[in-house]
Amino acid sequence: MADQLRRQFQEKYNKHPLIIAAPGRVNLIGEHTDYNEGFVLPGAVDKKMYVAMAENNSDTVNVYASQFNETYSFPLQGIQPVDGWMNYLLGVTFHIQDRGKTLRGVDVIIDGDVPVGAGMSSSAALTSAYGFALNEIFGLGFSRMDLAFIGQKTEHTFVGVMCGIMDQFASLHGKKGHVMKLDCRSLEYEYIPFDFPDHNIVLVNSMVSHSLAGSEYNVRRQQCEEGVAILKKHYPGINSLRDVSLEVLGLHQHELSPIVYDRCWYVVSEKERLMKGCEALQKGDLTVFGQMMNATHQGLSKQYSVSCTELDFLAERAGFIEGVAGSRMMGGGFGGCTINIVRKEAVENFTNKIQQSFNQLFKVVPHVYVTQIEDGAKAI
Repeated sequence: MADQLRRQFQEKYNKHPLIIAAPGRVNLIGEHTDYNEGFVLPGAVDKKMYVAMAENNSDTVNVYASQFNETYSFPLQGIQPVDGWMNYLLGVTFHIQDRGKTLRGVDVIIDGDVPVGAGMSSSAALTSAYGFALNEIFGLGFSRMDLAFIGQKTEHTFVGVMCGIMDQFASLHGKKGHVMKLDCRSLEYEYIPFDFPDHNIVLVNSMVSHSLAGSEYNVRRQQCEEGVAILKKHYPGINSLRDVSLEVLGLHQHELSPIVYDRCWYVVSEKERLMKGCEALQKGDLTVFGQMMNATHQGLSKQYSVSCTELDFLAERAGFIEGVAGSRMMGGGFGGCTINIVRKEAVENFTNKIQQSFNQLFKVVPHVYVTQIEDGAKAI
């Protein structure tokens, strides 16, 4: 895709661009834990967003979005949110300047093969690639973590999604053959080996648009905060569900509404599953890791209530197909994909069976994406 972008840029703007590729991500385990200051375990994948960029000697940013065949231009001053995909670029541009950095006008083409709406965080890949490109061209001196924060702040202020830091972090810090255990409180991270060359990570799209995810995400956040506020009266040291054990939660179950208890129970047990999952990966034990993934799906579906019929069907059906180590819904929920770890020689059979049985029931063939763990954002 990089060569095609170069040619396209040359034709459109008559100059040579810098090209940055930033990957989408998967999260193997640790879902809805980031805003509870817990741990997550993402990895960057081999599907990427590409940004081609060159200076244009003006104070205007000119963007051509290849996927949508749309153009958009905006001045560097007086940036305000608008409706649509350009908010990701507007926000990054605004927040870079808000940190006291000087930008000049650029010409930009964006393209990519991260499927939109499949839960691989195409938006985080876009903000990461665009921020990385500006950082390189203007020598802004931002670290990868700085760029992740700028991407996150863009989501908060220009897009209106109060996301955690995981998606941007993973896109910028990915490492081939490894997933990243990120502490969402301290932002310390370690690379955990995920080196299973005889397996693929396979995403199956439920074909349900997760339109509820944004509003319900904020509801789940409030429910978790409500649980923390009640527990904090007894344990002033508790600042988030990260600090809570299942034992403490059980002692105070009678003070929480059943719904708030369920939400908290899921988050606290997910923290424990993630730790067990990391130990399993360190030992190269995919069987135990897969069991943790399956248990996560049950928790997301039953206690956290962010699944849907289609996702539940996909996760359950995967369990009856040979060569599948583990399966669960991935991402905010209410649609999007399941993530499955599948033996390479079983991928074709898995794809056929899951598409066939899903189509029989829901009258639509789900898209299947076969990926592997790759490096994070870089210049090409």
